Amino acid sequence: MNRMTRRSLGNLVCFGNRAVSLLYGHSLRPLHTSTCNNSSQPKPVFKPEKVAVVTKTTRYEFEQQRYRYAGLSEEDLKQLLAMKGSSYSGLLERHNIHTNNVEHIVKSLRKEGIDVRVVKRGEYNEEVVRWADAIISAGGDGTMLLVASKVLSKDKPVVGVNTDPERSEGHLCLPVRYTHAFPVALEKLCRGEFRWLWRQRIRVHLEGTGINPTPVDLHEQQLSLEQHNQAHRITTMDIQRRTGTLNESFSKPSLLPIRSLNEIFIGESLSSRASYYEISVDDGPWEKQKSSGLGICTGTGSKAWSYNINKLAEQAVEEVLKIGKSQTALDIPLDQNFIQKVTDEYNESLVFSPDDRRLLYSIREPIVNRVFSSSRQRGFASKVCVRSRCWDACMVVDGGTSFEFNDGAIATISMSDEDQLRTVLLEH
Repeated sequence: MNRMTRRSLGNLVCFGNRAVSLLYGHSLRPLHTSTCNNSSQPKPVFKPEKVAVVTKTTRYEFEQQRYRYAGLSEEDLKQLLAMKGSSYSGLLERHNIHTNNVEHIVKSLRKEGIDVRVVKRGEYNEEVVRWADAIISAGGDGTMLLVASKVLSKDKPVVGVNTDPERSEGHLCLPVRYTHAFPVALEKLCRGEFRWLWRQRIRVHLEGTGINPTPVDLHEQQLSLEQHNQAHRITTMDIQRRTGTLNESFSKPSLLPIRSLNEIFIGESLSSRASYYEISVDDGPWEKQKSSGLGICTGTGSKAWSYNINKLAEQAVEEVLKIGKSQTALDIPLDQNFIQKVTDEYNESLVFSPDDRRLLYSIREPIVNRVFSSSRQRGFASKVCVRSRCWDACMVVDGGTSFEFNDGAIATISMSDEDQLRTVLLEH
């Protein structure tokens, strides 16, 4: 009898509640809460029987695959990388670090009697999600976002492990020390020494004529603009072959089979071109907008792209304070400490909790003139509707999955408690 089995039997004495069922009918050992005699609070327990470990594609693997298609040898790869100013040995070293950490995770899980399935991100699909009781993202934040996007059940936990912490921030992953001490993290999870963190996510309903519900994976394909356009292009013949008529195909709103953990971004594919669209916030009036694009984020995403779109630099704060001082004759201090304090407080106000049920929309660089207006550059909302008037636009989910979003397309962006992502909060 292995250690996990012994602990499981012990926990059955202490934890009397029944396990909660997973989506797709899996019996669930991993997720239940119970109360021991020595605790008045429900104690979460993580004891999966089957775990999928989804690994990122390293830069070395990407370059290797790309040049292999061209029939080049490993020596050719070294020379081509050198010509680009990239280090073959450096990429290989980072790849080996990632690979060793993945092996460390897998061995730790199997040592506890857990059935493990290692999946490359390109092989990650709905079948893998159905099979697993829990999913471990082995990579950085990008891999975690990809993993989360396909988990539609809030009963299935997702745990992120940063497999290269020296090169990846890993905000969504376990604390860095558990990369090399994963058995310690696993022990804590199995003993219930953690908290569930329910992260709200965004769902999207699409309707209209300027859409193609077939997603393009931007991470895997690394498409050029021309290839990206070709991947999204849908012809009249395609529409007729699918349904026979345009109206039947796109008249009703369709819920996309993907959830956004960080943000949705809508804008023209060519970043130098202004994005033209109409926006309605919480069923309010439609407002015409022209800008560099529209971002809509969750509390989780408020620390990511949205934060960098909206944050102020100390230089801007200093200049505003100088103007305020000259206009009011108030004794406003302009020393560096005060400027930094004001800047930090403003920027911190842009971040909100991952379990917050509000959306934060941000209009990037709005164009304001006698034709176009912008009542608010950003704000909180429960629902945002966007009607595209763009020529070659995309709606990008978490920076990794893209959908065509051209003239006539309408997106209804909202949240639902059904879409919460179950993650863990493990103390340092």
